[in-house]
Amino acid sequence: MGKVVRASFRAAYDEALGRWPVPVEAVEVPTPYGVTRVNSCGPVDAPPLVLLPGGGATSTVWGACVAAGIARERRVHAVDLMGEPGLSVPEPGRRLRTPEDLAVWLDAVLDGLVPEGRVTLAGHSYGAWIAAHYADRRAGWYAPRRRLDRLVLLDPTQVFTGLGPRYVLRSLPMLVRPTPERIRSFLAWEAGGAVLDPVWLRLQDETAAFPAARPVTGPRPDLTGLAPFALDVLFAERARCHDSLQALAAATRALPGARVRLLRGVSHHALPLTAAGEVARLLAP
Repeated sequence: MGKVVRASFRAAYDEALGRWPVPVEAVEVPTPYGVTRVNSCGPVDAPPLVLLPGGGATSTVWGACVAAGIARERRVHAVDLMGEPGLSVPEPGRRLRTPEDLAVWLDAVLDGLVPEGRVTLAGHSYGAWIAAHYADRRAGWYAPRRRLDRLVLLDPTQVFTGLGPRYVLRSLPMLVRPTPERIRSFLAWEAGGAVLDPVWLRLQDETAAFPAARPVTGPRPDLTGLAPFALDVLFAERARCHDSLQALAAATRALPGARVRLLRGVSHHALPLTAAGEVARLLAP
């Protein structure tokens, strides 16, 4: 049996998805770890772009980027992460446990979405950590059918630096016993007073009661595996999850061939919403 999604969560999810200004195709991709829900839009013959959201978010978080034009010249595939809030349905008894499991899962997702050819893979936060691990693990092993032609990491967590202790302490109550009030309090603190989209906040409220799965954790990816790819890294200046300037300096040292930039005035969790125009310009073909 698959997971049961509460009607209120589904209503909030559908409301957020319904604001996307273009027709959206709901795609269900079978993988060894369950059926992955992907929301696709844009010209079917355009260069493919696969988007991974941050932890605790859903694929609908990319709606502001779609509204900013990200799907005009791209076939966008926004993924609900397996085990995270969304409409992906895990396979009973096949929980993702390691970064390599995530790579096998993402192999199946990419094969289901784009059977041939390469994609641009972009991830935010935890999604960027997944994308970086995938690129590291598949740079050599997958060389005959290398799937990535470009990698974009949006304020990646635990890729170049660790999480800040204050951020970890502030997030613990929300992680141990999530409630809508705790989620909103944490997001308001992290956003530093920025106005957050009420439809997005309503969906985040609903994640408090979402069937939880232990997220995959592990070491930072081996950054030498990222060197073969065209790579963009954006850091949010006002992020509280890490020291953005320290992370930017670490990324610049580790990957001298990458394009590394700082987004001024942007916080971490709301980056795909509040910096949608910048993200859309970056991800244009």
